[in-house]
Amino acid sequence: MVKCSVCKKKYSPERVNQIITLMDHFCKDENALTASKILHLSYATVLKYYQKFRHLAAEYCEEQYHLHRTSESQYEEYLYIEKSKRHNKKAIFDSHNFLTFAYGEHVYTILMPSLVAYKQQFLEDNLEEVYTKEFSKFMRSSRIIKISEHDNAITRFWHYFETFIMSFKGVSSELFPYYLKEAEFKFNTPITKRQEILEQFYFKRV
Repeated sequence: MVKCSVCKKKYSPERVNQIITLMDHFCKDENALTASKILHLSYATVLKYYQKFRHLAAEYCEEQYHLHRTSESQYEEYLYIEKSKRHNKKAIFDSHNFLTFAYGEHVYTILMPSLVAYKQQFLEDNLEEVYTKEFSKFMRSSRIIKISEHDNAITRFWHYFETFIMSFKGVSSELFPYYLKEAEFKFNTPITKRQEILEQFYFKRV
């Protein structure tokens, strides 16, 4: 048995192997449903562990950024709206706005406050022109990103993130920050190094 020095919880070798196997699927971008079928585990169980891994990925991203925060960097703002909502001008309130910092070939993201809290007030005050202008600005910047030949870590991450997040077919606002950090972690980390890092963070207190 393996015993945690902090919570005193015991892990059997079988449990440790199961966690490591789940990490392997997570790090190789296998979704929770597929992994649950392959490993003959309940979807709820796999999803619970995947969320733990996302928390660890976020922790690692924070640690790495603080190690490099004094390095020369640049940043840009990005507005993400689900593809199915992009022709709805009022969808600006359902968007996720985040800053993307680049240090070398790595990125760091900061999620900005959601606009949804202001939606009802904007509608009641009849400020349609305000959010229409913001939506139009987003559509222009989105087109610029798609046709730009300017290749850097920030734009590469945005393209990576768009593909990554669409594979989940909808992510709640509450969980979005962790999926964003998962994308950041996987973009910054070679697939051959991901599991090693997560194992170190998961079992560091064991």
